[in-house]
Amino acid sequence: MTQNSEGPTAAPLTVLAVDDERPALDELAYLLRAQEAVGDILTASDATTALRVIKDRLGRSAAIDAVFLDINMPGLDGLELAEVLAAFADPPAVVFVTAHDDRAVAAFDLGAVDYLLKPLREERLAESVRRIVALKQQHGARAGGRPEPDADEVIPVELGGVTTLVPRSAVAWVEADGDYARLHTATGSHLVRIPISALESRWEQAGFLRVHRSYLVSLQLVTGIRTVGTGTVVCLRAVGDGPAVELPVSRRHTRELKDRLVRAPRQSWTGR
Repeated sequence: MTQNSEGPTAAPLTVLAVDDERPALDELAYLLRAQEAVGDILTASDATTALRVIKDRLGRSAAIDAVFLDINMPGLDGLELAEVLAAFADPPAVVFVTAHDDRAVAAFDLGAVDYLLKPLREERLAESVRRIVALKQQHGARAGGRPEPDADEVIPVELGGVTTLVPRSAVAWVEADGDYARLHTATGSHLVRIPISALESRWEQAGFLRVHRSYLVSLQLVTGIRTVGTGTVVCLRAVGDGPAVELPVSRRHTRELKDRLVRAPRQSWTGR
């Protein structure tokens, strides 16, 4: 049995597995039972039945913590079900389990916790369970059950036909690339089909700031700002084996950047 890194005090998860193919559903349920953090496991062979189960549990004050969900199903598909669940006051975490690697961006837009590709690997499933447990613990006593703004969101990226997940905390800065965005991390850069403006609004509360129409930076990595000629650049410390970076700051963003870097800390120090 896979050990739960969160420790024995964590309440077991109640999960719902949804897949219209019986062998795939049985395998998913079997692998979930091997996870120590998982308690009750419910199953459904279509999204409509899954929605009925979720609503029934809510009515009995026995909410489901997470839904492991196939995408391509007859009738209501997995993405449509996830969209319905996202409108709930207390939505369960959603993990997609699919044979298709081209729907990751849509899954990300719906706030999925993870995106697993078939054939399912136990170690990847275990990672998904750990993320769900961490989110559950993070908003522990909160009745709403939604992730806090500082929950470490993950971004699915595709490279060579393989979908991997990049945690937001690993991103140092983001560069606009047309309708796409390039995430710069210690291990390289990743092009994602998400406009930089969307990431700006999603990540503002997590400490990212737009400094230029083409750049979004993690304020945790900023070491200072300086004037170069008639312009301003922001300096980011080196991450991993990469070099330190200097990025241009546009005039319209300079004041806000200085305010975030200088005035806000000073106010917190003085208790104002």
